[in-house]
Amino acid sequence: MQTTLVKLIAVIATAAIAPHAASVSAQEAKSPLKVLLVAGGCCHDYTTQTKLLKEGIESRINAEVTVVLSSDTSTKATFEIYESDDWAKAYDVIIHDECSANVTEKPYVDRILAAHKNGTPAVNLHCAMHSYRWGDFKVAVEPGADNAAWYEMIGLQSTGHGPKAPLELQSLDSDHPVMNGFTDWTTVDEELYNNVRVFNSTGQLLRAKQTTPPNKKQLKDDRNAKPTESAAVIAWTNEYGPKKTRIFSTSLGHQNETVADTRYMEFVVRGVLWASGNITADGKPAAGFAK
Repeated sequence: MQTTLVKLIAVIATAAIAPHAASVSAQEAKSPLKVLLVAGGCCHDYTTQTKLLKEGIESRINAEVTVVLSSDTSTKATFEIYESDDWAKAYDVIIHDECSANVTEKPYVDRILAAHKNGTPAVNLHCAMHSYRWGDFKVAVEPGADNAAWYEMIGLQSTGHGPKAPLELQSLDSDHPVMNGFTDWTTVDEELYNNVRVFNSTGQLLRAKQTTPPNKKQLKDDRNAKPTESAAVIAWTNEYGPKKTRIFSTSLGHQNETVADTRYMEFVVRGVLWASGNITADGKPAAGFAK
């Protein structure tokens, strides 16, 4: 009788615990975040940087990064994956790291943007800000204009940068999950992308100041010429399209040394997590995505 009672208690206890255990197990066994990294085009060492980004992301969070790398090193680099209407279907978040300034075929660009309008999050890095531009793009575009679509997705219009010199980085929103734990720091020689227009939907995260000494021509004209100081927003968030798709962007990342910097990599990883909706309020990976 006593043995039977002990067995019955054990069965009841197992039944009570099992659903909870299964729930925890399912949570911990989440599939990796499917990330598509599209890179290539002009002016950067994308072969090295895609390796750094893939390894840096996969070593920090539960993610699987697929790299699409173009061998075209011109400003006209295009990507076969964008030729399909459902090019983003298999991925949770897209990282745009292409430098395709002179790709101006509107149907091609519209196919890229359609995925983000329909809810696929994006992370835009460095020269992605200077891609897919036409018309009088150096003038602030008007919302809805023919040449405004790419900038509207990004949330900020930039048209160029100054000389390479260190950037002094300063947080603008320490309460944002992406900025949690961010410490202001100064980069190696980098490019400060200008801000021609900041859209209303943009949330500013990070600002940079750059001080550049006078060049030879300036010194020839005035031997007492002073250094030039410039400042711009270099990281921000956006909510794009009717579904308010999350978009994270940073124009930082020209040099391999910057991309390899732990501080930069962790910043980008938090951007990936935020864009995909997998970050906690204190900037940590959501359950199932921590390494």
